[in-house]
Amino acid sequence: MNRLGPIGWQRGGLGLFVAALLVFGGVRLFADEPEIALTPGEPWEDMRQRSSAAIDPAIPGHHWFMVPKTDARLRLIDPQYGFVTPLARFFTIGFTDELVDGIRMSPQIEPLVLDDTLRVVLDLQAQWRKAGWISIGTEKDPPFADTPEWRARLRDVNRGGSAYWRASNKYEVMLVVGRFRDDSRPTEERYLITLQLATPWGYP
Repeated sequence: MNRLGPIGWQRGGLGLFVAALLVFGGVRLFADEPEIALTPGEPWEDMRQRSSAAIDPAIPGHHWFMVPKTDARLRLIDPQYGFVTPLARFFTIGFTDELVDGIRMSPQIEPLVLDDTLRVVLDLQAQWRKAGWISIGTEKDPPFADTPEWRARLRDVNRGGSAYWRASNKYEVMLVVGRFRDDSRPTEERYLITLQLATPWGYP
């Protein structure tokens, strides 16, 4: 039988401590990322007070949008259908009469390579599927998948792809992926993800 002496236990304990510290640190780092936490239709000030990312007040009596003051992730706070995105640089939150309206964003801080693009969209779809969202319009717009067919479609600058998901009669999401010319990397294939969230507007 292999027995650990005092030094072995110390090393083993130190390893566990370091591993725990790394996990805890990673959780804390993720938790400390600025976020906009909302649900469509709620008062704008409720969203502002709850969110850790700063955003300006709504303009009374107007239909318009605001942009967070920093990169931020989106957290839908619905107890059943909630989900969270990666950090976004392009992120607009609409309002009508000081109520949260539609959200349009790109859940990324730079154009992504195809592998990373698929990783993001598949994680979002997995969150929706687990929370009970339903993919809609699948004959024309099936959910994204990491398959040779989907990769070829996304690489085609004239095609790209889209998918639609609905959460009962509460929310609808449109997810779009397309090739994007990144002038800082003109020889690389890069992709832009667009996510739109609102109350159901009806599949096109």
